Amino acid sequence: MTQSQTEFAEALLAPEAPVPGGLQDAAGRPAGRRFSVYRNNVAASLTEALHEGFPAVASLLGKENMDGLAGIYLRQHPPASPLMMHFGAEFPDFLAGMSQLSHLGYLPDVARLELALRRSYHAADAAPLPAERLAGLSPDALMAARLQLAPAVELLKSDWPLFDIWRYATQEGAPKPQASAQDVLITRPDFDPVAQPLPPGSAQWIAALRVGHSIGEAFETTLEITLDFDLSAPLALLLEGGGLTDLMT
Repeated sequence: MTQSQTEFAEALLAPEAPVPGGLQDAAGRPAGRRFSVYRNNVAASLTEALHEGFPAVASLLGKENMDGLAGIYLRQHPPASPLMMHFGAEFPDFLAGMSQLSHLGYLPDVARLELALRRSYHAADAAPLPAERLAGLSPDALMAARLQLAPAVELLKSDWPLFDIWRYATQEGAPKPQASAQDVLITRPDFDPVAQPLPPGSAQWIAALRVGHSIGEAFETTLEITLDFDLSAPLALLLEGGGLTDLMT
């Protein structure tokens, strides 16, 4: 990027910055007013993109606060790609670094959940594993098997009631969040991602599957942390959500 291009990009996202020199309209006149209008339109479009990409965060903060944060964010993290699906990737860490939001410690995790839903939506398609392939295995063969997760599967671990907070912020009439930590699984059984809370230990088990552990190895690892872990619950969620694509025995 040339110096003039850099100055243009910086001025575009900074309303207090002067209009870059040398800009002219089609008639050869200085493009001061036109640039200001364009600058306002770009900022408004990026602010709206954050509202649409993080509806739960926007709901929890309110429009005025979200607009103010968006103005700060888009200057620090301007779009790096013409594909707006990528805009906002740094937003969770940005929220975590805002000292004035420290009393809303759950907010970065809510943003991470919304980003994960977006990634799941845009992930590649994959044919789901038929449940019959698992049902046909002996207990020993089942525990020795390794499972391939679908590209759309997302897993979030949180110290907050993450699913309850996200649901309360996005679904009318949802119950108030309970005071307990929640891990969340995202699958995409059809066209839209589905977020679901996980029973204790399930996130640990799924994470072990993802790095290549067998069902039995992941189970033993999880039992060291969650003594009453039952793998049937997360396994059923993965199967029902089309979250498994292959079985290696």
